[in-house]
Amino acid sequence: MATQIQLEVVTPKGAVISEQVDMVTAPGYAGVFGILANHAPLLSTIKVGSLVYKKDGRDDVMMISGGFCEVSNNKVTFLVESAERGTDIDIDRALRAKERAEKRLAEATAQQEKIDRARAEAALQRALARLKAAGQQA
Repeated sequence: MATQIQLEVVTPKGAVISEQVDMVTAPGYAGVFGILANHAPLLSTIKVGSLVYKKDGRDDVMMISGGFCEVSNNKVTFLVESAERGTDIDIDRALRAKERAEKRLAEATAQQEKIDRARAEAALQRALARLKAAGQQA
């Protein structure tokens, strides 16, 4: 019986990670869920958040945004819009993106402007997820 599961994270630009891991925790729309070796088949939608995978007793974090997850034959595949390893995230850039998104949302609320509120909220969620994946408090 296998004690690890194959993790694949794929974006439109290509594969981001492909390796054997001990456990995966992911942000599904119904809530955060965990996947271990020999997990039952599963298909889930994924929202912006932190994908955490454990390997050799160490947790690694990756920011992922919107997509799907499939578990089958001891393999978990994430097909997502974007993915960034926590160690690769530019914290200053993420903080600036967070501030811009918060400013746009405040202006939309205060002035009842016709900006794309959903777009600003999505930008804020991505910035917060990047900061969390990089180990920063948002």
